[in-house]
Amino acid sequence: MSLLKLKRKIDWAAFDGEWYKKQYHSVLSFFELSQDGEIEEFYKTKGRDLKHSPNPFFDESWYLQRYSDVRELVASGEYHSGFDHYVRVGNLSHSPHWLFDEEYYRRLYLDVSPEILRENNIRNGYDHYLNQGSRQLNSPSVFFDPSLFISENPDFKIDIEEGPYIALLRSVPEPAVYQKRMSWYFDPDWYVKTYPDVCEDGVLWQGPLHHYLTNDTPLKYNPNQYFSEDFYLSCYVDIAGAVQNGGFRNGYEHFAKYGQYELRQPEPELSLRVYAENTKVKTEVAKYAKSSFFVYYVMNNGIIDQSGYTEEEIESISKDVYQRMSRLRLPLLLRSKIDFSCEKPEVSVIIVAYNNFAMTMTTLASLRDNYDGRIQVILVDSGSSDEVKHIERYVNGLDIIRTVGNVGFLAGCNAALEKVKADYVLYLNNDLELMPLALETALARFVKEPEAGAVGAKIIRTNGLLQEAGCIIWQRGAASGYLRDQLPDVPEANYVRSVDFCSGAFLLVRTNILKELGGFDADYAPAYFEDTDLCVRINKMGFDVVYDPGVTVIHYEYGTSGSSGSNQLMLINQQRFIEKNSDYIEQRLPRHDGQLLYARSAYPSLKRVLFIEDYLPFRHLGSGFTRSNDIITVLTNCLGCHVTVYPVFRNTGEGDDVYSGFPDRAEIMWNKGIDDLTDFLKSRPGYYDAIWVARTHNAERVAPVLADVAGVMPGCKVILDTEAVAAGREQQKAALRGEQAQHSLDEMLRQEFRSAGVAQKFVAVNERDAATLRRLGMQDVTVLGHLQSPDRSAPGYDARKNLLFVGAVHDKDSPNLDSLIWFVTQVLPLLDGRLPDDVTFDVCGFCGADIDLAALLPHPRVRVLGRVDALAPVYNAHRVFVAPTRFAGGIPYKIHEAAAHGLPIVASDILREQVGWQDGTDMLACDHMNASSFAEAIVKLYTTSDLWGEIQHNALERIARENQPQAYINAIEKIIMM
Repeated sequence: MSLLKLKRKIDWAAFDGEWYKKQYHSVLSFFELSQDGEIEEFYKTKGRDLKHSPNPFFDESWYLQRYSDVRELVASGEYHSGFDHYVRVGNLSHSPHWLFDEEYYRRLYLDVSPEILRENNIRNGYDHYLNQGSRQLNSPSVFFDPSLFISENPDFKIDIEEGPYIALLRSVPEPAVYQKRMSWYFDPDWYVKTYPDVCEDGVLWQGPLHHYLTNDTPLKYNPNQYFSEDFYLSCYVDIAGAVQNGGFRNGYEHFAKYGQYELRQPEPELSLRVYAENTKVKTEVAKYAKSSFFVYYVMNNGIIDQSGYTEEEIESISKDVYQRMSRLRLPLLLRSKIDFSCEKPEVSVIIVAYNNFAMTMTTLASLRDNYDGRIQVILVDSGSSDEVKHIERYVNGLDIIRTVGNVGFLAGCNAALEKVKADYVLYLNNDLELMPLALETALARFVKEPEAGAVGAKIIRTNGLLQEAGCIIWQRGAASGYLRDQLPDVPEANYVRSVDFCSGAFLLVRTNILKELGGFDADYAPAYFEDTDLCVRINKMGFDVVYDPGVTVIHYEYGTSGSSGSNQLMLINQQRFIEKNSDYIEQRLPRHDGQLLYARSAYPSLKRVLFIEDYLPFRHLGSGFTRSNDIITVLTNCLGCHVTVYPVFRNTGEGDDVYSGFPDRAEIMWNKGIDDLTDFLKSRPGYYDAIWVARTHNAERVAPVLADVAGVMPGCKVILDTEAVAAGREQQKAALRGEQAQHSLDEMLRQEFRSAGVAQKFVAVNERDAATLRRLGMQDVTVLGHLQSPDRSAPGYDARKNLLFVGAVHDKDSPNLDSLIWFVTQVLPLLDGRLPDDVTFDVCGFCGADIDLAALLPHPRVRVLGRVDALAPVYNAHRVFVAPTRFAGGIPYKIHEAAAHGLPIVASDILREQVGWQDGTDMLACDHMNASSFAEAIVKLYTTSDLWGEIQHNALERIARENQPQAYINAIEKIIMM
């Protein structure tokens, strides 16, 4: 960025008489005007009404079209014109011309405060660009690349002191210039061929780009062959909502500004995320400042030139870099004096080192930094000739075993086993680094799963690709690392599984098991297949070998021996392994690509279930997603099913929650969406026993997909979980708004369930909905409500204060938003003088990006808490739960959740009917249209401790009877077992 005090040569706020004469020559001739003064006066009196622009740098027609609010202000007379608005107030936030984007330019070139701009005599980004940025060939927007413009128009006259942008705007429109490409974000040739109607109105448009940026139907046109407006908005409903609300002109505006950098998919055939993960693409894009993967794709028509490096060369380079980094760290590590001294270790780590001093120190430093607990490190110096033989000079607290000559990994580990003092032993190579929390996560697995005998890691090679995500033993004794050469973040590599074996590079084992087995089998000396054999023997003892992706390490593969020698040792020991474990091997699957999905787990699941939801069902999203999360948890943790969670709409955020928000043994397809479902199911033929479709409207979405893949999904049953019948809710909403329903309830129900025939089994959330489904002809219907356990230790009346609302607000049509606005505007004022002034109404829950609750709920008692990761403390702190819902379907999760935490409830009569509880006994219920009765009930419950205690007790009893965890588990088991 160049930020110099401007000596303003070009003033976007000034009227340009000479340009105006050229631009509006025919109009001025009609009025016989030629003098400068009378021309400017004409503009002020008549030209502004004709939507004339005052100078070449401001486009009046485009400005009024782009900013509808300004158009309304001009129409009302508050401003004379769009230009008047821009000069007076709009210049810091609005863009003046279809080729200039103020926000884009400021973010890219002027990321400074308005105060600094003023100090340098700069009014806004446009001021800087016209007087400085243009001649420096800065881009004014994604749609104008000065360098590309010059290359496309070599004969176009440009004043180098002003730059191509100013020259273009000052010139009389030349059709040939405007027909050429001005940016990689827009293809004029493709546009004209695809939309020939643009040419028919050629006199109205300054070329294809001008048409694209100024037409009245921005969702109708695509800018190039690599972006689909329809696909993008259907794929990313959050953006569709923002476009509908006027936040963006169309989906492409969002994509160009933000979506491409979030690696969102621009059209069905272009996965920008996959493209961006290509090593060659990463390298090439990194060379160009301010470029993007999308631009690089467009420039090269999607073709990746891989002639530069082979995969082997790339890995060789990455290994070399890793070695250099180890050597660079070494002086720092030598000065830091790593310390493992301890009395009673929690874990004993066995490392066998033969030379590789720098790598060994890196591994030890990584281990120490990774875990704060007490670690016994037993280091076997296997005849090293480098500084490893003096390693105790640099590391305190090591138990060192020195051998005469290189005895190898196996013998060294077995010798070290005799010195082990802890309950757990970690076999650790001296050529790897532990990623954060690796050891802590591995140890926690034993606490979480008592049947685990060993825990292995997700191992990533120095080139950034997987070495293994757990390992497979095939029927004839071959062994392979699952997902080798894949990216570490693929969903298939990121869920916990019981596997055949995990590599000894990082293998944490219970000490008592190791002692009983005698460590590694000495027949495999010096190395290879000893870890495979050990894991098989652990499996035979009835313990699991668990692959945990939360345990991640970077491994310099073959760091302790050459790969050629390793291959020879592997072949010899593989035959030994087959001879010793034929009984186990015979039960394995034959090696075939079609068997890979089945072979990746050591044991068959009770059932394999594909769970389809609108979005990944994070608990904080509410609105039925919490219930879906409970179902997934029961299927995975309680019933031993393998569950694949598949969203209709791709996950575009919540990255931190993807693996923490669900059972860790569930496979979360965060990178998929409905457009990928056909190919996904075809890639897994016959794999799933059941497909659980959450929400009725998703039946219509998946029906054509299931019809397409029917041939590869034999025996797979489809379960439609209606979650809530929507027709009644829509009628409630219409009545609430004083609207006449266009269709009868039966007609709405038939429309709602028009695709229900895709399913063989149905799930309703309560008996009322179940009766509706049966009346519509659905036979196999099961009721599955909510999972809750009563908290008998919940705080009492005196330990609580304030009112609480919990619920998600996804959009402006949300029932929760309607109820909140009604409650805050109609009920809260009635509490003044009846409840202490310091009693607050706290609103807790997920809120959509385009919803500003604080602005929508302007009352001094309201506190917007937003999303809270741990709800229990919030429930336990409040005295009364308020649920003033005025239209709803299904049953409210929040009622059961609040009651389970011992928080008494005041709710609308609609919600009371849904849960079937008694007014005055289990809760207080009020007419959803009667604000005064709501206020009366809140005051009564809030101030009467005896009533409060009675309601709390009765509601907890309700939860105990109606939401029993075991009954819930049994119901899901019945559904899934068919």
